Amino acid sequence: MKFSVPLRGFAAVCALVLAGAAQAETLRNEDVVALLEAGLGEEAVIAKIETSTGDFDTDTKTLLALRAKGVPSPVIAAMLKSANGTIRYDDTSPDPKVAHSPGFYLLEDGAGPARMRKIDPIASTQTKTGGILGYAFTGGIASASIKAVLPGASAAAQTMNRRPTFYVFFDPPGGDQSAVFSTGFGNAVITPNELSLVNLMEKKGRREARVGSLNIAGSKSGVMDKDMIPFTYEQVAPYVYKITPDSDLPPGEYGFLFALVGGAGPGLSGGVAGARVFDFSVR
Repeated sequence: MKFSVPLRGFAAVCALVLAGAAQAETLRNEDVVALLEAGLGEEAVIAKIETSTGDFDTDTKTLLALRAKGVPSPVIAAMLKSANGTIRYDDTSPDPKVAHSPGFYLLEDGAGPARMRKIDPIASTQTKTGGILGYAFTGGIASASIKAVLPGASAAAQTMNRRPTFYVFFDPPGGDQSAVFSTGFGNAVITPNELSLVNLMEKKGRREARVGSLNIAGSKSGVMDKDMIPFTYEQVAPYVYKITPDSDLPPGEYGFLFALVGGAGPGLSGGVAGARVFDFSVR
């Protein structure tokens, strides 16, 4: 028995078939798992992801579930990059398990809906030496301090919370790396343990952080132990950490400091030339 289909109806059927074929090429999480379970190699699955439209769930819980099922990390990375070639970030979401671009964030949870505020690092514009006269008059018995100078009288990020909450989203290994946590020479900060919370000294139109000292016994670079403000951190997701000061912070200027880089200073060989600081104000 033969069936006749009007030309218009035939065109409609073709459109439906083509639409179905196109829809079949939209890969989802379960498709990737099925391809791997069928024995396709990692390279073949990645190639399929890169040449198909992807509609993947990539929240942290789902990614952990995929990893638990044995999905290789390079395949997961390809899934993350499939949407327009980039990961879809939501830098204002207060949920630390939502993808954020690498960086340092202050949780704003006062009046109004909670949100994240990204704090970009500020670089010191110069270094200066303090107490140099006392150092000279005492023949080096009194210490001179090396200070990194930060421009501006106050930080752009401000909070009324005396014990604010911060989140740090580090670069995952592999793939393109941001410059947010770079310390130079191909190195980067990878845990909050490499950060120092300090109270910034407020001067005329600027702020200063003590990043070295010099006396007759020698020179030191880096934040002095007595200048560090204790804080606690915990990992809340892969490469994501929550940071809270151990005690309330009085009103003032503060910063998480890292990346002291080599330079010149009085009596210092390869001393401190600058620092990078995630600065904030407590009001």
